[in-house]
Amino acid sequence: MSRLRDGELAAAFDAAAAAYDPLVAANPGYHRQLLRAAGALALPHGGAGLRVLDLGCGTGASTAALLRAAPRARITAVDASAGMLDRAAAKRWPPRVTFVHATAEALAAAGVHGPFDAVFAAYLVRNLTDPLPVLSAVRELLAPGGLLAVQDYTLSGARRHRLVWHAVCRGLIVPAGALSPGGAALYRHLWRSVLDFDTAPAFARRLRVAGFTGVRVSPAGGWQHGVLHTFLARTPPPGPQ
Repeated sequence: MSRLRDGELAAAFDAAAAAYDPLVAANPGYHRQLLRAAGALALPHGGAGLRVLDLGCGTGASTAALLRAAPRARITAVDASAGMLDRAAAKRWPPRVTFVHATAEALAAAGVHGPFDAVFAAYLVRNLTDPLPVLSAVRELLAPGGLLAVQDYTLSGARRHRLVWHAVCRGLIVPAGALSPGGAALYRHLWRSVLDFDTAPAFARRLRVAGFTGVRVSPAGGWQHGVLHTFLARTPPPGPQ
């Protein structure tokens, strides 16, 4: 198994974009878990008057979850894969949703500037070559007291959950991906990237190192328990004037 990096990973997502929505729809609970994570932001008044950044929006599934959770927010959705972003932008969206082609490491160069009231990053952070500078940059994009929700495959650290991940990847994810446009490389990357990434407790510590406070970790249910987690964190509130 080998991991893909940066440009080659974006190219793999480009190649897989046409079949990506049907593949994730075959994952029981995928959209429900996205909505749960977006809802954890608990933005008041349906997000009225608030700016939200959807970082790593893919084909727009996370954007749709944000829109359901905060239907009155202004959402900027960003992805590094032009193919995935084209699929997202081709769907029907209200005018307050905009899409930007950019990597997570170069948001300012693409014209993405804060302050944002909330940032949602689903299935993104473990794909980054160096997550800490991106998390620190996200903190700077957030308004004081702003919220970050991260959803990703992060193993609990228990051996049984690692075995579950191996079994699901060997038996379902990689074989299904091999039949799709672009082949199995992206899905082998998914398998490896989860094994190489932080455990859930380690990622919670990483968020604190990046300057976030009030970090909370919520595991998914069902077969994804101990495999998928949602992290909610906040930037420090404004200091005394």
